[in-house]
Amino acid sequence: MTDKRTLIVFGATGDLAARLLLPGLGTFLQSGRAVPVQLIGTGRSERNPEQWRSVVEKAFASQDVKGPEVDATLATTEFVQGDPTDPDHLRRLFDAADAEPVLYFALPPQIAAAICEALQHVDLPEGTTLAFEKPFGTDAASARRLNDSVLGLVPEDRIHRTDHFLGRTTVLNIIGLRFANRLFEPIWNADNIEKVDVFYDETLGLENRAQYYDEAGALIDMIQSHLLQVLGLVTMDAPAAIDAVEFRSSLARVLRSTRLLGGDPAIASRRARYTAGAIGGKDLPAYIDEKGVEPSRQTETLAEVTVEVDNARWAGVPFTLRSGKALGVARKEVLITFKPVPRLPSGLRGRPKTDTLRIVLNPDEIELSVSANGGGNPFEMGQMVLSSSFSDGELTPYGEVLNGIFHDDPLLSIRGDVAERCWEILEPVIDAWRKNVVPLEEYRAGSRGPADWESSS
Repeated sequence: MTDKRTLIVFGATGDLAARLLLPGLGTFLQSGRAVPVQLIGTGRSERNPEQWRSVVEKAFASQDVKGPEVDATLATTEFVQGDPTDPDHLRRLFDAADAEPVLYFALPPQIAAAICEALQHVDLPEGTTLAFEKPFGTDAASARRLNDSVLGLVPEDRIHRTDHFLGRTTVLNIIGLRFANRLFEPIWNADNIEKVDVFYDETLGLENRAQYYDEAGALIDMIQSHLLQVLGLVTMDAPAAIDAVEFRSSLARVLRSTRLLGGDPAIASRRARYTAGAIGGKDLPAYIDEKGVEPSRQTETLAEVTVEVDNARWAGVPFTLRSGKALGVARKEVLITFKPVPRLPSGLRGRPKTDTLRIVLNPDEIELSVSANGGGNPFEMGQMVLSSSFSDGELTPYGEVLNGIFHDDPLLSIRGDVAERCWEILEPVIDAWRKNVVPLEEYRAGSRGPADWESSS
């Protein structure tokens, strides 16, 4: 690897690049882990040098980043307009690169696949790295085809299937919490854990993302990628080392053992879509009335799937993954519910509440609720809550992703077989929803979801 890299961003004028990727690049450049980066943006829409530099400056300013590497990237950044599926345009991009190029596909998977086909007709510079946004493919078959295509371009160790969720401070802290604590590791199994829920409920609505979201929906947008990866971290066995080979192998093993609970999507999955309502005093239209939405697609904005991990550690434990938009309460957490003790000594009164461990994903917190004697009456059972919060990491989640890419470390990248496996786990649900085997329910924007879901969530 050279001391400098060239980051070529496809879809550079899009929302994802401006809101997440470029600010993340800024935090990386400011960090002590930075390498010099030449930034080249590209897209079909025209941007003159001043307009493009303004986009990058605004993104960096959102993180208040400063320093010589930040200044150097701003001074040399350029925008090259063109059709990313045109081999001649791709050659122009490579000609503009001063160093080993990293091609970042901030685009939907269908367009990324088309660009990879065009790259087959171009001589790639030595050291070229490919980085893909989620979702990788649109189903298991397309993920396999895309894997075959990119492996024809560069070796696996230069392919980064990114999931910025794995760069979140709390998600990474799950590893330390589990494997460095004698308090938790011996009881992290079906003998002691009753169920696990992974929630990512948002108060935000569509937020002008219809072009992507209306084809993806909550299931593909969040569960197929982010929440299955979180599930893997919660359930995998301890890797021999926290490196790309051992860590990702442990993650792959547990996801190969993961499948839909009972194999019946009509029982193990639910979906719903929000109607008009209000959140925080702001009126929100029904999802089907949002600009760019095609009602006939029946896109869900709230999805829930229950899976099981078919191995000795987790046999019989249900894992429920849920994500939705336009909900009245934001809930972003992993909730571990422990089994009750088999017997209370006589003389202790009351029924102890369920012991739980909440790993809050945003803001970053951990909260352990345990049974304890009540304060007023030492023989009356009560509950005690122990909590701690984490400070923000040096890098944003996208900064962590870029750090791995620029340093050729795929630890936080999804391996090719895992990308395919995540689609395979949910294929029965996707098929059932397309055939309307599972009804599309409704909930008012600003509510907690459909009324009959509340008691079970």
